[in-house]
Amino acid sequence: MFDLIISNGTIIDGSDSPSFNADIGIVSDRIKSIGDLSGYERKKNIDAKGFIVSPGFIDTHAHSDGVLLIDPQHANGIRQGITTEILGQDGLSYAPLSKENYKIYRKYLSGILGEPPEDLDMSSIKKFRSHYNEKVSINTAYPIAHGALRLEVLGFRDLPMRGKYLDKAKDLIVQGMSDGAIGLATGLSYHPQAWSDTEELIELCKVVKEYGGVYITHLRDVNIDRSYGGGNVAEALEIGRRSGVKVHFSHFRTAPNNPGKTDEILDPIDKAKKEGIDITLELYPYPTGSTFPMSFLPSPDHSGGIDEMKKLLNEQNSRNRIINYLNDKPLSDAVLTYVPKNISYEGMTILDISRSRKLSLGETLVELLDECDMQIGYLGAPPQNIKVWNQLSRDALKLLSRPDYMIGSDAIPLGSMPHPRAYGTFPRFLGRFRRNFGGVKLETLIQRVTQNPADRFGLKNRGLIKEGYFADITIFDSEKFIDNSTYDDPKQFPSGIPFVIVNGQIAVDQEVCTGIFAGRAIP
Repeated sequence: MFDLIISNGTIIDGSDSPSFNADIGIVSDRIKSIGDLSGYERKKNIDAKGFIVSPGFIDTHAHSDGVLLIDPQHANGIRQGITTEILGQDGLSYAPLSKENYKIYRKYLSGILGEPPEDLDMSSIKKFRSHYNEKVSINTAYPIAHGALRLEVLGFRDLPMRGKYLDKAKDLIVQGMSDGAIGLATGLSYHPQAWSDTEELIELCKVVKEYGGVYITHLRDVNIDRSYGGGNVAEALEIGRRSGVKVHFSHFRTAPNNPGKTDEILDPIDKAKKEGIDITLELYPYPTGSTFPMSFLPSPDHSGGIDEMKKLLNEQNSRNRIINYLNDKPLSDAVLTYVPKNISYEGMTILDISRSRKLSLGETLVELLDECDMQIGYLGAPPQNIKVWNQLSRDALKLLSRPDYMIGSDAIPLGSMPHPRAYGTFPRFLGRFRRNFGGVKLETLIQRVTQNPADRFGLKNRGLIKEGYFADITIFDSEKFIDNSTYDDPKQFPSGIPFVIVNGQIAVDQEVCTGIFAGRAIP
């Protein structure tokens, strides 16, 4: 007897092969049989006639590390058909950290990750993974967070990682990879990882390479004097070249300042691939991003974490210096998404608030950070030029057509006005863009969000509809599947995705979350 049979569906198996009609029989957490199962007994049945049955979608870049520990249902992700998320992104996460360092970084990251319980043990990758295993609705995978690694080894200080410090960091990577980490993730716009240099990253990645892991990079635009080639793409390629590690580029796409320039941005990538550097990339289908504006402060001012930063804001000379620095930053289109100390500001631009307070943009941001204990998130307003926006959408679909691309939502599901990517990324690509712009088969798009990331990040026996594989399955209507989340009304679930199954358990039933937490810490 099968625990669950999905009958009469059109299967797209994740391999980019043509679709076919068959039933899927599930026993426990695995796909037991694929074929005509009409005569077999079952405990439960889902009639998928008229629907696509595919492997569950894998989100290669999500900032859900804190949110999942507060809201394990995670409806914004699982209602998109996401069954696995890769956490630890941009090096902004909690392990490996001692009890005291966890408290420090938890507070520092609260504007982007929220406030998970303060008493959790994050001292190892094994402990970190245990907080998600069979306690949340989706599967999670974790690359070692470079920010946590640096904080644990050097403290929240701008120091070079050499000698005994580098040895300790390497030992932590060895332990972390042995505990199930999939690689190393860094965000070189953020601290303390922005205090690194290229040589440090090469040495760390040599260890990651030994374990078959991936180096996941948010490219450097801070302290570029410490980097090979001025940071950005050149540095990431040099790390791959000299360490031999597999390199994965986060949110690599065109933007409002270079629409249509896909060939141009990929030229150095393609040249490096011809050299033999192993590269993959990801993107999300929106023209602007989202982060936490505390990261805008000058690099030296991050020393010591939030408590020391607040002291600087309350010392007049330092405050004036920071204000002058921020006045040169592009803050006018920043829309506040998460301000838990004053939710009335959510949805307002810094420009709106500056006008009401009769202050400069820099003064306004400093006041807000001070008032709100530095705990603020924001997004960039979308372009007013619809022609540019449409070109960026076409660019995104063109990039995803490449076999080295996959989808990372970069979701930050916090506040009343989060970036719409937290609710709409996957249906926007697989539904709206596919139908509006064409040119890429549904089978190909499914491969990019299932088998591609599973293979890249070593997620064993996932990413395909195949006998013996884990039963992570998404069932959707290919013609009605669409995102409903917008910049002005973001907390809207997509349409056309009635069922989601995680490890053989029905996590979404007729577009309703079931409250079953079958997600596992993988691989």
